[in-house]
Amino acid sequence: MTAPAESILEVRDLVKHFPLTQGIVFKRQVGAIKAVDGVSFDLHRGETLGVVGESGCGKSTLAKLLMALERPTSGSVKVNGRDIAKAKGGELKRMRRNIQMVMQDPYTSLNPRMTVGDIVGEPYEIHSEVAPKGDRRRKVQELLEVVGLNPDHINRYPHQFSGGQRQRIGIARGLALQPEIIICDEPVSALDVSIQAQVMNLLERLQNEFNLAYIFIAHDLSVVRHISDRVAVMYLGKIVELGRDTQIYERPTHPYTQALLSAVPVPNPEGREQRQRIILQGDPPSPANPPSGCHFRTRCWKAQDVCAEKEPLLEIRPGADHPSACHFAEARDVVDAR
Repeated sequence: MTAPAESILEVRDLVKHFPLTQGIVFKRQVGAIKAVDGVSFDLHRGETLGVVGESGCGKSTLAKLLMALERPTSGSVKVNGRDIAKAKGGELKRMRRNIQMVMQDPYTSLNPRMTVGDIVGEPYEIHSEVAPKGDRRRKVQELLEVVGLNPDHINRYPHQFSGGQRQRIGIARGLALQPEIIICDEPVSALDVSIQAQVMNLLERLQNEFNLAYIFIAHDLSVVRHISDRVAVMYLGKIVELGRDTQIYERPTHPYTQALLSAVPVPNPEGREQRQRIILQGDPPSPANPPSGCHFRTRCWKAQDVCAEKEPLLEIRPGADHPSACHFAEARDVVDAR
């Protein structure tokens, strides 16, 4: 047996509520949008954790909390044992070196007025101790070469590159400070399928080369399966199922996960005929006023009275081999999503 991998990121009971106020002169809080509502997980060194869910489930807010771009309402985010959510000033600046982000849209995440050299080298301006001023051009050229770009193009502007090349520039910028964790917020959703494959292969190569840990946020379940070691399924601010990729994709236990997988396109005609689609009724509830008990119960075909009275915990149920937040969790065969 191999020793368990070292936890590089520990998230415990993370909550982010955005207040809803009323009034012009005298404002008072009348409610809150529960964007992230009690999320806990670990991320191990060299591992990829995929985060999937519908739009509005809290994935991007979770990424901002991990980066300390938003302060949590409660809970902790520990990077190598230190809580980044409580860090301030110089300590926060030092901790941010270790956790970087690759943005979703390669067209709007790069400043059109800056050259590629300035974009990739900007982290060195903020963290001047990482690279001496006279050595920064060489380091930027090395980073461009690492991500598969011509280092001689250092003086070009973003509009002179294709979408896939721009995303490589964003990845190079994320690597500049030699972080241990990179958050990929839907990094391939704006790219063509063939370019998606190139960027995915690049991310995997860089992970193996630098022992990086990824949090990979995406809507595309097939993409998440390709790159992830473990998968967390989010619904309305909560993780409803968490497990290894084979557990989630081959034997999902939460009804929401089963519904998501049943909607994945299957290229094999026989597979399409055998698959039983699960059609969810209605729209996701508002995060400002979520249902009592299980948040998914208003769209779930298994819902009973206990689902409205008691919130299910994220735990391993009898007959299952990974945790899910459902009172009636039951493994179900879903047509292979690969």
